[in-house]
Amino acid sequence: MKLIRKRNEFLQWRKTLSTETIGLVPTMGNLHLGHLSLANKALSENDTIIVTIFVNPKQFGPNEDFDQYPRTLEDDLQKLRALEGSERITVFNPESNDEIYPENFQTTISVNGLDQVLCGKFRNGHFDGVTTVVYQLFALTQATQAYFGQKDFQQFKIIERMSNDLLLPIKLNMCPIIREEDGLALSSRNQYLSSEQRIEAIKLNQSLQSIKEEYQAHGSEAALKVRDQILKTDDRFQYLEILETDTLSNVIPQELDGFGKVVVAGAFILGDTRIIDNLLV
Repeated sequence: MKLIRKRNEFLQWRKTLSTETIGLVPTMGNLHLGHLSLANKALSENDTIIVTIFVNPKQFGPNEDFDQYPRTLEDDLQKLRALEGSERITVFNPESNDEIYPENFQTTISVNGLDQVLCGKFRNGHFDGVTTVVYQLFALTQATQAYFGQKDFQQFKIIERMSNDLLLPIKLNMCPIIREEDGLALSSRNQYLSSEQRIEAIKLNQSLQSIKEEYQAHGSEAALKVRDQILKTDDRFQYLEILETDTLSNVIPQELDGFGKVVVAGAFILGDTRIIDNLLV
């Protein structure tokens, strides 16, 4: 397995590849089973795999956890080496921000509209940072496919819109959420939770399940009543929403019942830690 830390070295290596299929797995490191499931999926569908490990400063707000975000490169490499087919993996771990954003870098990629709901309402500028770094990674790697987790559903839809609008020649794959046995979606930020908060964290998935089941049984109006009741009884929910999957539109109940697929999404605050989850219906 190859590790590259310099942009120029990576570009030189990239030139040596033929027109074989190349799968990209963008990460911020601190890899868990969710990330590894993306890598395994990419390995099963491509000749060469590029895993990027880069804690992107542009997607963190001024009061967020950029400095504290866990950086565990050696452990991440060990986990990747243990995968079957790891000899086909190249890890690009830029040694500094300049390797992604060279001096005088002044461009921001924005997708307007989809970034105004769910997490976008509470993390100003976050998705501009996501789309900018993902565009850079797409340009650097020239990958044929990229793999993302469903847990960040809004992120995936925004990247999908960017790719479609800019005619980027890459296939995007959204892969299932990997969960703990009790249903908690895996996340690098879960390790911030105390033992008491970890017990409470399952309330997010349980609430989403309740809303989903009510929607399937009785429609959107009943599901929204369940949602409203949950919000009234626990102020730690930053949001609970039932949205159409493509436009992320929060439409009135009668219209919502006409859609074939919706996403039930939520964010939950435990101390200084914010966790998110979603279910497709």
